[in-house]
Amino acid sequence: MPLLHRLLAVLALALAPLSSSLHAQAQPASILPDGTFERLDRASGQPAGWPRARGVSWESEEGNRFLRISSTAPGRMDKLHLDVPVPADVKALELRYRARVTGLKRGEKSWHDARVIINFKDASGAMLGSAPPSYHRDSTKGWKDVTSRFLVPDGTASLEFMPSLFNVQSGVFDLDDITLRPTDHVALQAERARNAPPPVPALEEPRREAWPSELRVVGNRLHDAQGREVWLQGVNVPSLEWLSKGENVLRSTLVAIEDWRANVIRLPLKDTYWFGQAEDQSDGGKAYRELVDNVIILAANRGAYVIIDLHQYRAPRMEHLDFWTDAATRYKNHPAVLFDLLNEPHSISWDVWRNGGFVQERRAGADEDNFLTVEERVAARQGFISPGMQKMLDTVRATGARNVVVVGALDYAYDLSGILKGYALEDKGGHGIMYASHIYPWKSDWQGKMLDIAAHHPILIGEIGADNRPQPWEKPENFVQPETWLPDMLGLIQKHRLNWTGWSFHPKAGPRMLEDWRYTPTPYWGDYAKRALAGEQFELKRMR
Repeated sequence: MPLLHRLLAVLALALAPLSSSLHAQAQPASILPDGTFERLDRASGQPAGWPRARGVSWESEEGNRFLRISSTAPGRMDKLHLDVPVPADVKALELRYRARVTGLKRGEKSWHDARVIINFKDASGAMLGSAPPSYHRDSTKGWKDVTSRFLVPDGTASLEFMPSLFNVQSGVFDLDDITLRPTDHVALQAERARNAPPPVPALEEPRREAWPSELRVVGNRLHDAQGREVWLQGVNVPSLEWLSKGENVLRSTLVAIEDWRANVIRLPLKDTYWFGQAEDQSDGGKAYRELVDNVIILAANRGAYVIIDLHQYRAPRMEHLDFWTDAATRYKNHPAVLFDLLNEPHSISWDVWRNGGFVQERRAGADEDNFLTVEERVAARQGFISPGMQKMLDTVRATGARNVVVVGALDYAYDLSGILKGYALEDKGGHGIMYASHIYPWKSDWQGKMLDIAAHHPILIGEIGADNRPQPWEKPENFVQPETWLPDMLGLIQKHRLNWTGWSFHPKAGPRMLEDWRYTPTPYWGDYAKRALAGEQFELKRMR
């Protein structure tokens, strides 16, 4: 080694302790005891500063010591409880830890899971509030890094730190490398302000003179009551399928129509929420149904349409007939409302799709599992009798509802090829059927699966979108960059005047059209959609 290099190496070794010391000074110290659990108390032989508790043990794997909480009885709360002083100048905290959850079976409520609870107290011991829980509702695949940041209430003198198995049936919760450090409260407040939920719009009275005209199918197009063609272009406003209170659905409806120029909203719903069967519902679904009413009023008052989407999968079920009897009765012949009978059918025959029959249990996983709870995934693996799509349509018409009905077919509502092979539905007494196709970059054969049918029936591209990274079920080697796919897809839609609703008008449900709740469009998808809704033309250069 040349002399200069040797000198530099010696200098680096000499400065290393100083560099390490400066880094330690720059990084705020954790207010918890050593969370690596490697420093032992001589008297007790367990990690220093950490108490004993029922169900708590200190385990070691490959020389690494970690905390383990084991369920001791079904429905019991097993936890480690630690009271921690909080310095007066601390205004925000950052929690970091590694977690591993095995054999978890949640308790009676959905929040009976593995979680870290933090409660704030004042000098007298009175509760001031709690940090958002860091929770785990399923077993993990090995160790998982977790980080959360939260503000500390004014007047906080101490906090309760409680990693817990919260009333679960069974399970093991392992934690390691736990730190709870002060962090920049000004930056955190600014981040919260940027991502704060938008204000809820004032509720409006129906202004029927502004409502759009009732739609009907004429050939392969939609016409209004005056015989004019109507081209539906809009977005999906999701969240009412995963949260009974939804997430900003009223504000999103207004922004989509007024700022993004959508003339239709596709609104995914869940039948159990509609009937008030969620744990957080005690009114039989009244508030949920009224929220849907208000979305329709806001849209209709601005001349736009709403597609009510029963956001379920696989095949129609008997309980879905109850939903459509109730929902179709509620909105029958409303000029602004269309009915999408079932979000994404898949893994059944065309005969079962149309006419019903036994649906064999699904032993392997499927794409929809990414959107289902553990209980719903288990239920999806059991066999059931499907009434079929024709029965779903007949149930709607039996209420006297003439509204245009949207029907998705196979391969997660992509493949419509069977419609021209004898499996088209028969509409008795209604204003017609619009068939739905959901098209994403991993789908191929646009012509055979959708365009051939579009020559005979109106089509709704009920979901369309592209992400800047592969989806969980997508092979990375098959990933298509959005800038190479979206211009062709939007060009196809515009060339054939296909009705469409982009997925999704939400900053977390991908493919995302939004960056945040300020409705900033994502550059890789939302920007394209916003430009298309504003009238910009795209050129179809290559079919898929």
